[in-house]
Order: sequence, then C-alpha cells, then structure tokens
Amino acid sequence: MNRGNAFGQRLMVDLTNRQWDIRPFGRETHEFLGGRGLNAWYLYRHLPDNADPMSAENILMFSCGLLTGSSAPCSARLHVNSLSPLTHILGSSNIGGYAGAWLRSCGVSSLVIRGRAQLPVYLEVTRTGVVIRDAGSLWGKDALETQEILSDRYKNRRPRILAIGPAGETGVRFASIMTEKDHAAGRTGMGAVMGAKHLKAVVICKGDDKPFPADTPEKKNAVKTYAGMIRKAPEFDFFSEYGGAGYIEWVNDFGIMASKNYSRIGMDDVSPFDGKQLKTHITRSSGCFKCPVQCKADLALESDAPEKVSTRPEFEPLINLGAKCGLTDIKAIIRLDNLCNRLGMDSISAASTMAFAMDLAQNGLLPETYQKDESGNTLDLSWGNAGVMETLLNQMAENKGLGSLLRLGVRAAAQALGPESQSHAVHVKGLELTAYHPESIMGTALGYAVSSRGGDYNNVYASLEYSWTKDEAEAEFGTAEAVDIQSHKAKGFLIKKAVITNILVDSLGLCKVPVLSLLRSFNLVPEIRLINALTGLDLTREDLYASGEKIAALEKLFNLRHGREDLEDRLPDMFFRRGDAGKPIDPSKPGLTRETFDAMRSEFYRAMGWDENGIPSAPDI
Repeated sequence: MNRGNAFGQRLMVDLTNRQWDIRPFGRETHEFLGGRGLNAWYLYRHLPDNADPMSAENILMFSCGLLTGSSAPCSARLHVNSLSPLTHILGSSNIGGYAGAWLRSCGVSSLVIRGRAQLPVYLEVTRTGVVIRDAGSLWGKDALETQEILSDRYKNRRPRILAIGPAGETGVRFASIMTEKDHAAGRTGMGAVMGAKHLKAVVICKGDDKPFPADTPEKKNAVKTYAGMIRKAPEFDFFSEYGGAGYIEWVNDFGIMASKNYSRIGMDDVSPFDGKQLKTHITRSSGCFKCPVQCKADLALESDAPEKVSTRPEFEPLINLGAKCGLTDIKAIIRLDNLCNRLGMDSISAASTMAFAMDLAQNGLLPETYQKDESGNTLDLSWGNAGVMETLLNQMAENKGLGSLLRLGVRAAAQALGPESQSHAVHVKGLELTAYHPESIMGTALGYAVSSRGGDYNNVYASLEYSWTKDEAEAEFGTAEAVDIQSHKAKGFLIKKAVITNILVDSLGLCKVPVLSLLRSFNLVPEIRLINALTGLDLTREDLYASGEKIAALEKLFNLRHGREDLEDRLPDMFFRRGDAGKPIDPSKPGLTRETFDAMRSEFYRAMGWDENGIPSAPDI
C-alpha cells in the first residue's frame, strides 16, 4: 500500500471478486471532514436506488473521523454506515476502542466494503494491503470468542478486531459489530449487513502511520491544554469512576427515565440497579485510544456467576434491560448485557423488543402460540423475568420461537401481530427509542422525531437542554426557557444546534462524552483550536457548521430516496395521551401535546433552512 497523506486513503474491498484497491481522497475530505460526514457523502452518491439492505449491492463503510488516531485526546471513534436492514433508511453507528486508530495507522481513513463472499471470510488489514481469509471455523462463534481466536492467531502483530456474533450471522435486524469486550457499533443493524456479506471479522494489524502528531511545542501545548480542560471538567472524576452507569439515580430523580415499555415515567426505587454500587466489584478500568476519561470497567462477580469476569453495563443497557423491562436485579442486567455483547446484538433494540412483548402479554394482546418455547413450555412474560429475557435473547440469535418475531424489531413485529399491538410498539422510523421518556423532556422528544437514523438520543445528544445555564440559553436562543425541559420554547433552534454539533463530532472522530457531556462544548470552540493546531487547517466555526448543515441535508435526502415507510418526523401516538400512566406531568407546564410538538418541529425546519415539510435543498456536492 502506498503511503498516504495525513488525511489517509480509501480502501475499497470487493468481497464478491475477492479484490481490493486503494484510492486517494479528493475535496470531499475538506467538505465532509471524515467519519459520519464522509460516509453520508459517499453513500448518497454511490448506493443504488432500491437496494436491499441484506443483498450484495448494499455498501458497508467504516470511516475514521478527521482526528481519529491522531495525537488529539479522545480521538478514537470510527463511524459505520450502510442501508439499515432494521429501518430501511440510513444505518448509522459509532464505535470506540482502538480499531479506528489502528485502521488510521495503516494509512486508511475509510474502509468501503462491497459485494458478498461466497463463504464466510475475514479481512486482514495491514500497512501493506489486505488479505481475504477463510472464516469457516469462526462462523458460529460469539463475538468475544472470535476476537480471542484471532488475537491469538495474530498475537505478534498487535491486532484490533471488529467482529460479529451469531446475531449478525443469522440476520437479527439489530445485530451489532463488536470490538474488544464491550465496544459496540450497536444501533441500526450494521452487524446484520456484515453477516449478510459473510464477513465475520476485520483484523487490523498496527501500522506505523502517525496522523497529525504533536511534533512541535505548539502542537504539544494544544494537546495538553485540551486534555487539561477535560480533566478539570466538574463531572470528570465522577464519570471516570462510575461511567454512564453512575447516572441511574440522577435520571430517575430528574423525572425522565422510561420504564415498563414507556408506560411509566421513572420508578419508585432505582437503588437496586444503581451502577454506583458496582465500584467494589471493579477489577480493572479501561477506555479508548487517547482518552483520559477511561470510563469502562471489568467486574468480578460472585463465584456462582456464569462468567467470573464481566464488563460493566453503560447507562443505556442499565435502563433498557432494567427499568424498561421492569428488571431491577443488577447482576441479572450485567449478565444480559454481556450476553448481548457476545451474541453481537444491540442491547437497546433487544431490550425494547422484549419490553414490547412483555407489555403485550400483560395486556392480553400476545397470541398464545408466541408464548411457548421450543419444548412447548409457557414463557412467563411478566415484567422483570430475567430468565425469560435470557431465553428470548438466545431465541433471537437462533431464529426460534418468539425470538423469530422479535429479531425483526418492534415495527415489523407489530405489523405481523396486527393493529392492536401497534400502540405498544415504541419506535421512530423503525428504530426503537432510548432511555429518556419523551413525554417529560421536550427537546429530546423533538430530537427522537427528527434524528436521521430514527428514534435515538445519541444521534442528537441534546444534553445542552439540561446542562447549559439559563444565561447561556438566553444568549444563544433568546430565552432561558430553552433549557427548561418541559417548555417547548426555542426547542427547534436548540435541537438544530444539537443535531449539527453531533454530526460534526462524529465526523471529527471525537467522543461525545468528553466533548458534549463533560465540556458542554456545543460551539466547538476548543475543538476548532485543536483541529487547526494539529492539522494546519484554518477552519472557522462558520466553515465547520456549514459542513455540518450540508451533511444533515445529505442524510435527510438519503432517507427520502431509500426509505420505504415511516419517514415522517413524528412520535408514537402513546406519547400524546398525557396522564394515562406513570408520574403526572406538572400541569402548569405546556408538556408534550400535538400542538406543542408540531410547533417545535416547524421551528426546527425553519432553523435548518428546510421547507415546511422538512425537505432540504440538495447541496452542491
């Protein structure tokens, strides 16, 4: 492989013909930066109309952000895109760990995979090229076993591995791609696309490229200054110690936690599954490439646990496998989360489908034929039944029993079951919602509806809605009510800022935890200083946000071109029946009504410069 420039090169792999080549980037690296932006640009231009997500014609892309693998702190992220088999719109996921930095060390910024292998294969990526190798002996192995076998095989070459588990092999529509024990490209079924291509893994051997090194006093100072800002952030010590698992009590007390398939807001007592209690079980803390936060942790549980060492669940798995399913046994949640990782399955969508089934069963809407296991025994689908949840996860991966329905996602499952079940199917554009209950936090409600990958908090990450001060909101949006979570005032402009900033962070290859949660850096001022110092570019805030707006338009236009159903930016009807269940919302606040939601959505379209139906003009690309 020819040595590329600091921006890397595009590695094209054709699995059908077992060929590969390297292509240089053009002006797109400057307009779309990298990562999410680069993928949106390429797929918009090259994915065929009417493509089947599970066919050879679908394109799977792994792209480093502009700073991924560089000397910048927190520069680990790799963005994965394809046409989603779950939503039939833009599949989009983001993964940390070391795989992105290792890919960049091989001189590659973007790995583009086309076609389908006749038999299972894995890719060996090195500084000198690509080898397509047989993976028949790995097919059927879980994601962790696969990595262990390949790590041993390549132990002298310092590999990092992206792998799928049985869920990806059998086509679970929300299958994930895993690296290390618990770093996941989880959402929208990118693992299913990888499985459909008969691609079991990508092994990346460490190269010698060092993009954007801190090799001058000025660059070293820029890196030191940015890392120092992160370490001085008020929440740094807490997040380093507890990770996202430490915020369960906060989200419940704040009144925004979804429980029992969104039929309630919050729980009376979350102490049994508050992640802070896991501190005494930590055996090792870890994290991603160049990240000072180190928010991951290995846990040693009791001797009778199925696995002696487990990984600590993050915020979303704790709530989705926990509160959303009525489960409060933290050890059971840990076991289920680790099982999802081994199977290679998005824990959010998996938990949501199980909560959907439990909800239907409680309401007498699930046919009896689906409430039997393979031996004819009745499944007890009561809230919080961890044993049945484990059975269902395995059924999904094996395409058996009730799991054969749930593995399609809640939208398709509800369509198969009939109209009565649809009011319990919580999704936007086919993607199951995340932990926050939209009925009690207005900006997030709007963000769920307009997110380009469907109902997902992390694709919009509107934490400024509750982390910015009233003074900051007044200065930016003209009203302090923008940061009142139950007010609809200025939420269209607030969510525009969140959407564009998140696109940019994903395109830069940085992690949202330090940038948006710890630093609350939605104007990206420190990040722009860091980019310019390391890359030699002279980007302004206006330049960066113009790129973000262009990427947002491409993602929307991609969805309009390829989507088959549910393209409207809306929320499920259940969220407009205020007071039916759960904790009552303060009647003195506007809350979520159809009128306030429509007003927020229209304001968002105006803020984005799109027409009244939310359709942007096609950008010049």
